[in-house]
Amino acid sequence: MPPLMPVAEARERILEGFTLGPVENVPLARGLGRSLARPVSAKRSQPPADVSAMDGYAVRSADLGVLPKALRVIDEIAAGQSASIVLGQYEAVRIFTGALMPAGADMVALQENATRIGSEVVIERGEVSIGKHVRKAGGDFKAGDVTLSEGLCLSARDIALLSAMNHANVEVVRKPRIGVLATGDELVRPGGILGPAQIVAASLDGLLAQIEAWGSEAIDLGIAPDNRAAILAAAVRDDLDALVTLGGASVGDHDLVKQALSEGGLDVGFWKIAMRPGKPLISGTFRGRPFLGLPGNPVSAMICALLFLKPAIFKALGRCGPVWTFGQRPLAVALPPNDEREDYLRARLVEGLVVPHPVQDSGQLLPLALADVLALRPPRDPAKAAGSLIDVIFLDRD
Repeated sequence: MPPLMPVAEARERILEGFTLGPVENVPLARGLGRSLARPVSAKRSQPPADVSAMDGYAVRSADLGVLPKALRVIDEIAAGQSASIVLGQYEAVRIFTGALMPAGADMVALQENATRIGSEVVIERGEVSIGKHVRKAGGDFKAGDVTLSEGLCLSARDIALLSAMNHANVEVVRKPRIGVLATGDELVRPGGILGPAQIVAASLDGLLAQIEAWGSEAIDLGIAPDNRAAILAAAVRDDLDALVTLGGASVGDHDLVKQALSEGGLDVGFWKIAMRPGKPLISGTFRGRPFLGLPGNPVSAMICALLFLKPAIFKALGRCGPVWTFGQRPLAVALPPNDEREDYLRARLVEGLVVPHPVQDSGQLLPLALADVLALRPPRDPAKAAGSLIDVIFLDRD
């Protein structure tokens, strides 16, 4: 029997099959969570001209000298109004937040530091300095400034910035369409009628949610029974960028995915990897597109998706930034030596210590749902004492 493939090598082989997707132009309102296809520069400066940062009076700092000082009010400017006034010596303009500064004025005296008396205002106190309470033209960004980089996953803050930069649309990488097909006579949809030997198909909904959370479009292909013709019929789609199956990847008489899809053109790159949970995993191409056959156990499926499918999706999106967040934390308990498989332990963080769940059964979803981290153990990792550091992947609540 050939040796099991190491995790890092398996991931590199899987990534080779995924390529950067095409570009599409979408309205800014639909840009949240999308990956920028190209760097974006500002179409305008913000603010476009000097504006008041506060309500008060636009004045010339040279006129104030020793306070208090009386000035003649010659006009009023609100936000959105043009400013054709030229301020003369010992003159002031009533001004509001966001309004254009009149020519000649170089600061704003706060309204709470002034008293209006008819056509005059007395500036009684406050700091006197050029630029005080003035937002300078281009102080936030200037026209032509590149502010957002290619590969960025757009947040709500980025959307606000793009809007301020006067972009109504944004070029993003099209979401890869990933079909997910569960297999097995034992599987029933949540809420369905369960026979005595059947279980809920939990990993299907979990994987669909993972794919959406990572920026892809998940296509639910349903549940196929343990029948080669039915599996093949459900898998043949022309609108997918990749196909993922759940279950049927092992060596049992009813594990039929490899047999069924081989009849439709499955080209297997490798099968079985040296990790726990998730040893039975098929990688290859099906009808010219990437194929990933995940284990049927829900924990194995979701952890394998995290380790192999998530980086593949990020590559297809051209997304920059880390795929996972790594760290090191001390163990709360001792661990025995590891075997030849790379191990990913579901664990909680309790007062900064890693507490692995006592049962690491790949069929138990509750420990995964409660886990804060996956604790990583390399193959042949020696025994670890309580208090020793262990590498962890922090789990997002996505």
